[in-house]
Amino acid sequence: MFLTISTSGDEQHPATDLGFLLHKHPDNPYSATLSYGTAHVVYPEADAERCTAALLLEVDAVALVRRGKGKGRGGAPDAALAQYVNDRPYAASSLLAVALSGVFSSAMRGVCKARPERAAKPMPLRVEVPALPARGGPELVRRLFEPLGWAASVAPVALDSAFPEWGESRYVRLVLESEKLTLAEGLRHLYVLLPVLDDAKHYWVAPDEVDKLLRAGEGWLPDHPEQKLITSRYLSRRWSLTREAMERLELVRLAETDDSEVEEIDNAVAAESEADEKPTPLAVQRRDAIIAALGASGAARVLDLGCGQGQLVQALLKDPRFTEIVGVDVSMRALTIASRRLKLDRMGERQAARVRLIQGSLAYTDKRLKGYDAAVLSEVIEHLDLPRLPALEYSVFGAARPRTVLVTTPNVEYNVRWESLPAGHVRHGDHRFEWTREEFRSWADTVAERHGYDVAFVPVGPDDPEVGPPTQMAVFTLRTTTTNTPDEKEAKAA
Repeated sequence: MFLTISTSGDEQHPATDLGFLLHKHPDNPYSATLSYGTAHVVYPEADAERCTAALLLEVDAVALVRRGKGKGRGGAPDAALAQYVNDRPYAASSLLAVALSGVFSSAMRGVCKARPERAAKPMPLRVEVPALPARGGPELVRRLFEPLGWAASVAPVALDSAFPEWGESRYVRLVLESEKLTLAEGLRHLYVLLPVLDDAKHYWVAPDEVDKLLRAGEGWLPDHPEQKLITSRYLSRRWSLTREAMERLELVRLAETDDSEVEEIDNAVAAESEADEKPTPLAVQRRDAIIAALGASGAARVLDLGCGQGQLVQALLKDPRFTEIVGVDVSMRALTIASRRLKLDRMGERQAARVRLIQGSLAYTDKRLKGYDAAVLSEVIEHLDLPRLPALEYSVFGAARPRTVLVTTPNVEYNVRWESLPAGHVRHGDHRFEWTREEFRSWADTVAERHGYDVAFVPVGPDDPEVGPPTQMAVFTLRTTTTNTPDEKEAKAA
């Protein structure tokens, strides 16, 4: 089985840059021994105008049988001779996908020291797969690849060209073309979707396959219209793993925010509310208000719950009053970006001792969150479905119980001040709700009463006399002498 990857070039970027990106020299044929055969990389053509790399995989059918993997769909024999007579050596499958990740591992990660700027930019790509099993037919192939920016040409392969009346086989010849993708993105698409179309894996699907799927699917799988089918087939229809992967993909989707959209709105707020030439963005005003409230509370050990990409953690680190700062987020991608933003790997020992980033969901109680002076929920609650708010409420106010809790959320009444925001629309596409001042106060008062806190409200941004501030903040303070909360009374009665 084999596939080819081609690109075209110009005077500024010769096509032979493909050799640098793949880490395989066009003049030196490459071979690698795998557990089930040998992978070869050769270049049928390589000049400044056009370059093609071919990955040829010679499958050792005997080795495949000895390892117990020469089987049909889902790992079960299709027939008595399935382990000896099958399409594994000839048709693109998970065998080819694993060879791709092994032979082109650096390219798949987008790593190229020789041409870093080329690796990071989209380039003309053409991928040809002569024989691809497509359980679902040509239409499914298009539904999987075209939403990712590929133009897909899919030609069914006849069962026997000498007998056209026999009809078409389940194999297709696939040609993919795009100028919108980087090479790394294209390789990750192939790595996931080749075994998905074959609907089989040549190895046992263990729990670590979920992590592999999420790594390869980063940036495209959470929003793919066929996400459920891709996840189920990639994980060989193991429902427990599929459920886990779907839940994690949903959390990633919820956690990821469009920074450009948020910044645009924040800048619009500042531009409309300030007469200065260089207005302070609302995001900065919000962080300043949070830091001021934390300072007034006397907090030294602070939790940033739903820390996202670490903007608030970074601001808190600049203030020596805060001796321990813990950022918590459900998205590993967001935490990775936060780590890079904070430069944790290059941070001095004393400064590094002040900060931690941990993964966790606010929908569940977490003993790691107990014992802190303060917790911040900055622009978090509006990203949750309303039925899930009670779980967050209990995990923060009922279980963790910091002395101070700060909650900020948009004030929907202020939205009418922006001509660029259509009537009835929320500020961000992922917001499940946006509350009026009265709705926010009602929720905060109920939470405070239930868990033994006092609550005060602070406007953030310009406080419009008609519609209030763009952001509203509630400051919860744990009562030093309290009667039993309703939850505690119920527990004692029980």
